[in-house]
Amino acid sequence: MPKKKQPEENKPRVDNPNVLGLRAQVLEQPITDTLETNFMPYAMSVILSRAIPEIDGFKPAHRKLLYTMYKMGLLTGARTKSANIVGQTMRLNPHGDGAIYETMVRLSRGYGALLHPFVDSKGNFGKVYSRDMAYAASRYTEAKLSPVCQELFRDLDQDAVDWADNYDNTMKEPTLLPTTYPNILVSANQGIAVGMASQLCGFNLAEVCTATAAYLKNPDCDLASILLGPDFPTGGELLYDKSALEEIYCTGRGAVKIRGKYRYVKGENVIEIYEIPYTTTTEAIIDKVAELIKTGKLREISDMRDETDLSGLKLAIDLKRGVDPEKLMAKLFRATTLQDSVSCNFNVLVEGMPRVMGVRELLGEWCRWRTECVRRRVNFSLGKKREKLHLLQGLKRILLDIDKAIKIIRETEEEAEVVPNLMIGFGIDQVQAEYVAEIKLRNINKAYILKRVQEEQALREEIADLEDLVNSPERVREVITGELDGVKKKYGQPRLTTIVYEHEIAAFDEAEDTPDYPVTVFLSRHGYFKKITPQSLRMADVQKYKEEDGLLQSRETTNRAEIMFFTNRQQVYKCRLSDFDDAKASVLGDYLPSKLGMEAEESVAGMVLPGDYAGALLFFFENGKAARVDLSAYATTSNRRKLTGAYSDRSPLAALIHLTEDRELAVYSSDQRALVFNTALLSPKSTRTTQGVQVMSVKARQHLTEVLPLEETPITNLPRYRCRTIPAAGALLREEDGEQLRLL
Repeated sequence: MPKKKQPEENKPRVDNPNVLGLRAQVLEQPITDTLETNFMPYAMSVILSRAIPEIDGFKPAHRKLLYTMYKMGLLTGARTKSANIVGQTMRLNPHGDGAIYETMVRLSRGYGALLHPFVDSKGNFGKVYSRDMAYAASRYTEAKLSPVCQELFRDLDQDAVDWADNYDNTMKEPTLLPTTYPNILVSANQGIAVGMASQLCGFNLAEVCTATAAYLKNPDCDLASILLGPDFPTGGELLYDKSALEEIYCTGRGAVKIRGKYRYVKGENVIEIYEIPYTTTTEAIIDKVAELIKTGKLREISDMRDETDLSGLKLAIDLKRGVDPEKLMAKLFRATTLQDSVSCNFNVLVEGMPRVMGVRELLGEWCRWRTECVRRRVNFSLGKKREKLHLLQGLKRILLDIDKAIKIIRETEEEAEVVPNLMIGFGIDQVQAEYVAEIKLRNINKAYILKRVQEEQALREEIADLEDLVNSPERVREVITGELDGVKKKYGQPRLTTIVYEHEIAAFDEAEDTPDYPVTVFLSRHGYFKKITPQSLRMADVQKYKEEDGLLQSRETTNRAEIMFFTNRQQVYKCRLSDFDDAKASVLGDYLPSKLGMEAEESVAGMVLPGDYAGALLFFFENGKAARVDLSAYATTSNRRKLTGAYSDRSPLAALIHLTEDRELAVYSSDQRALVFNTALLSPKSTRTTQGVQVMSVKARQHLTEVLPLEETPITNLPRYRCRTIPAAGALLREEDGEQLRLL
C-alpha cells in the first residue's frame, strides 16, 4: 500500500536543532595537514621519549624507575615491596602501573634479561627464556637496586648531567644517568618507534671496559681482538663469523648466529639442553620439535620434556636406540630455534637525533659524552672549593685583627647592622661577612686560626690541580680510564656465551641421513604432485587425475634431488624430494599450492630438477618473446625456500624448458602457425627478470601457445618451418605436419 502522506506540520525539520539536535559539520582537511599537526608530533614523541635508548643505555622509562629507586634510598637500604616502587615512580612516569612494573621486571635479576641486572629482586619475576612463566603481581615481590647501580649515580649530585621538570613540574629528574662505563654496549635493549627501530645486543662488561680504555688511548685500535663478540645472559654458543662482526662494528647493522648448549647422558641415552639462544623460549623449541615429529621429519626422538627447576633450565630429549646424538643435534640446530640469528641495529639517540652507529663510532660518542660529564663534575667541585676559598679569605682578614671585629660587633646597636659594619670595617663582601658573623665565640682561638690558614693553602693547591685537570684532555682520559679499570675489577665476570670457531663445528651432511633411491615424479596441470618408486610403478602405472586434469611433466630422478616449482606469479619454490612422501599411481598426490603455502590464485607453471645448476632455463611468453637465463642464477647458499622475481612479468608465461645443451625447438601460435629454430640463437641474459628477445612474430589478437623439442613433434616438412634468424613469423601448419593435432 502506498504510504499515507504526512501532514506538513508533523514533518520533522532537519535544520531544527530542537527536533534532531545540532547538525554535524564535516570539515575537509588535507591529509598532509593532518599528518603534520597530529601524526608527526606523536611520531617524534615516540622516538625521543619512549622507544629509542640514549647514550647512557637507557630509555626514559628505565631512567625514571631507577632514579626513583635511588631517591627512595634503595641503593644501600633494604628491599621494599615492588608496589611501593611502582607507586613512587608514577610521580615521574604517568603511563600506568602495569607498564612501570613490566619495566622493573625486565631490569631484574630474577627475569635474567641483562648481563648485569639493575634491580636486585626477590620473588617470582618470570624468566626471559620462558613464554608461559608469568611474573607475580607487584604486591608479592620485593626489590632494591643492585650494587652496579653505584656506577650510574656516582656523579649525579655533582652537576654531571642536565635536569628537567617532570610531567607536572613538581620535581626535577635527570635527562641522562652519568654511567661510568659504556652501559649502552653492556645492557641489551630493543625498541620499536615510528618508522625506525633499535636492537642493541649486550657485550661482556670486562671486554667493553678494556676496549673503551684501548679506544681512549688509540681510536684506531683493533676492537675485534678485544671485543670478541656479543655476550648473552642466557649463555649459549656464538658461532664466530669475522665478517659479520666486522660489519656490526663498522656499520651498527648485521646479525650473529647463536645456538644452545647440550650434554649427552650416555647411561640414560638422553640429551640435556641447559642453555638456549637469547631470542627463543623453551616452549617455542618444544612446539617446533613436536611439529617435526608429527610430520615425520624427526624420527630419532621418543620423548621430549621440560625439566626446568630452581637449579636452572633443562630440556630433556629421550633418544631411540642407535641414534647418534651429535647428528641429531645438528639436525635440531637446522630445523628449530635452538640455533638462531640475533639481529643488531645500533640506533641510538645522540643529542636528540637518532643515529645508527657502529661499535667504534658508538664508543667515540660515549667517550665524548663521558668526557663532558667528568669536566662538569670537576667544574662543580672547582666551584665549591672556590666558594670555600673565598670565605676563608674573608675570615683571614678578620683574624688579622680579631679585636677590631669584636669591637665592631659589640658597638653595633642592631643585629641587622652587624654584617654591613663588618663589610665596611674590613673591606669584605656580604657572603664573607655572613660567614664570619656565624663563627662561634669558642672558635676564636689560636689553634682555630692556624687551622684555617693552613686549609686555605691546601685549597689553593687543590684548585690549581682541578683547573689543570679540566683543561687537560690527557688527564681527563686518565680519569675515565681509571674509572673503567675500577668497574672492570669490581663487576667484571667471565663470558656467559662461549665463542665457537668454524673449525670447531662438526659438519654433518643432511643428505647423508636421507635415504636415496630412484623415483619418478609426476606433475599435473592442476598442480598435483606425486613421487613414485619403480616398484610401485611396476605394480600400477596408470596415473589417477581429477576430471579435466592430466599430466604436465614427469621426470626420473632420485629421492635426494632438489626440485624447483615455478608459478604464474613469477615466483619459484625450492625444496627436496625427500620432503614429499612416497605415493602410488592410484592417488592424486600432494596439492602444491597448499603444500608449499602459495598465495591466493597462484598456480604451478612447471617444475625443474636443477641438479648441479648447469645449463639454462628458457622462458617463452605469449607475446612471442623468449628469455634464456643461466640456471646458476637460481642457486642460493642459504636454505631459502622461496624466490621472487623468477622471470619477467611483462607477458604471461607460455612454456618453460630446462636446456642442458643447444637443440632445435618447435614454437606454435594460436593461429596454427609453427616455427622451428635452434636455441643457439638465444644469448644468455644476466638478470632473471629479463624480457628476452622476440622469437616468433605474433599477429594482433594471437599469442604463442606451446613449445616442444623438435623430436617430440609430428613435423615432417622441416624446411617449411625452420628459420635461420629470429624473429620470424613461421608458417601455417599443414595437415601432414600435425595440423589437426595442434588445433588449440
